[in-house]
This record gives sequence, structure tokens and C-alpha cells, in this order.
Amino acid sequence: MIGRPEPWRRGLVLAALALLLGLVMLLHAEIPNRIGNLGSLVETFLPWFGLFVPVLLAGALWRRSASAVVALVLPVVAWLSLFGGLLTDKSHSGADLTVVSHNVGADNPDPAGTARDLVAAKADVLALEELTQRDQGTYEKALAKAYPYHAVQGTVGVWSKLPLSDTRPVDIETDYGPLAKTKPEAVKLVYSRALRTTVATKRGPLAVYVAHLGSARVNPRGGFATTSRDRNAQALGRAVAAEPNKRMVLLGDLNGTTDDRVFDGLTSRLRSAQVAAGDGFGFSWPAQFPMVRIDQILVRGVKPESSWVLPATGSDHRPVAAGIGW
Repeated sequence: MIGRPEPWRRGLVLAALALLLGLVMLLHAEIPNRIGNLGSLVETFLPWFGLFVPVLLAGALWRRSASAVVALVLPVVAWLSLFGGLLTDKSHSGADLTVVSHNVGADNPDPAGTARDLVAAKADVLALEELTQRDQGTYEKALAKAYPYHAVQGTVGVWSKLPLSDTRPVDIETDYGPLAKTKPEAVKLVYSRALRTTVATKRGPLAVYVAHLGSARVNPRGGFATTSRDRNAQALGRAVAAEPNKRMVLLGDLNGTTDDRVFDGLTSRLRSAQVAAGDGFGFSWPAQFPMVRIDQILVRGVKPESSWVLPATGSDHRPVAAGIGW
């Protein structure tokens, strides 16, 4: 009679899967984007790869596999090295300025209610994305009392308790290709998805960018479709690199996480307020069951003191907020 395999020889498939999981997390930057933007897709949902660890652990215990249990050390260490810092509350009190960003949703059934929720957040600077011509007046009316200063460029806008100046659209190449050059500037402005303005604070001028990058879609044929988003991200990165003000904040729906390599041009110059001063992952989309943080607050030259996600409104995104100091 042949005895059962020894613990180190059991569950070799589970051990191999555990090692593969760890390598994917450790070497995610090496996964190519040539086929269906696979690398960016993995990086978008990278935090969720940690859920495979308890599944594999359960299998290892069921199989009584010592090799699989030991192999799980690699993905556990990899996950903690990537995201362990997000598990603690890094927020501090005493922020000089509170900023909020919200994709209000073109199909929002209650823009007036969303505006009331945003006023209750008591932000000093409020950025809105995916504004429609139909709802713009509703937001302007509902926010006017709390925010005496505001500017809208196309589908993005900023409302402020402090004076604004030097507001202008930012070309993130929403219109691209030969036909884009033939469009009048007035037509392009209607569909502008990014702006830059200066907020006059007690500590000096603060450059504020508001942006809504192109959508990302997952489909069986094309994989992770991000062509317009990636082009917008690169153009926005060039605009940020050229910004002369050392103090700046970028608010917006980037349709991607800061783990995604396509945002290297931004994350190499700006800090994530959530990573620096948040509590947890700060997932913001979809609103009913947030799974990813695609709504971002990135800063340079100022100190993130706190970062949090606000309750859901009528939009399919949740608002994100941050307190910053000097």
C-alpha cells in the first residue's frame, strides 16, 4: 500500500499558484500592455489580488500542504509592501484648505440634491466634472451662496470661497487627429474636459487643475480600452510639468488608479493625498459598491493633512475630499 504524499509534496499546484500570484504583484510593472492593455488592467485592480491569498490558504490547509503555506509568504509580503501603508490612518488635523472633487454624473437624476450634499461638505474649493449644459444652471444656482467665485470650461468647473484668476482651458487632446485642427476654438471649448485656475489663498497663489480624462472600458475583443484616457493623461502630464507655480492641486476623475503606469507623468510630479494622508484605499467608484479609486486629488508644494471619501450622491461616483496645509 502506497502511503499519502508527505506535506511538502502535497498541493504543488497550489504552491505554484501562490508563487505566481506573488510574482504578478511584485512584477506588475513588467506585464506588457501590448495585448489588450493587460498591464494597466492588472494595476487598476491590483489591491483586489490580495483576496486570492485566503482562498489559496484555505486550499492549502484542506490539502495539508506545507509547501503551499510557505509559498503564500511571497504574495502576502508583496501585497503588504504595496498596500500595507494604506491600512493605517495617516490623517492629521489643522488643514489650511479643504478641497473636494466630484464627478456629478451626466445622468444624475437629482443635481440639486447633489449640490446640497456638496455644500454640506464645507469645502473651500469644489471641483465638478461631467457637467452638462442642462444641469449647469442648477449647480450654479444651488452653489452660488456658499461659493461666490466659480468658473466653468466645457464640462468641468470649479467653485471657490476664495477669489479665482487666470482661468483657462487645458488642452488634454480630447479632440485628436486631422479633423481636430479644423474645429473652431468655440466649438472645442464646449467639450473641454480640463481647466486651470489660480486660487488666492492667505498663503499665496495656488494653481488648481480640474480634469476629466477619457473613459476606460473592458470588452472581450479589445481588452482594456484606454486610448483616449492614455492620450489625455500624457497631455495633462505635460501641462503639469510646465506649470510655473510650485504649489498646485489636481482634482478630477482620471478614470484610472495611481497604480496604473499610464499616470507616471503625473505621479512622478504629484503626491496622492489619499496615499499620503488617507485612511484606507479611498475607493470612489461605483458609488453603490466602490471597488477602485479613479477620482483623484494630487498635490505638489503643499502638505496633505487628511483625505477621505464622502457619502454617495445621485452620481455613479462618490465625492473625494482632502485637507491640505502649507
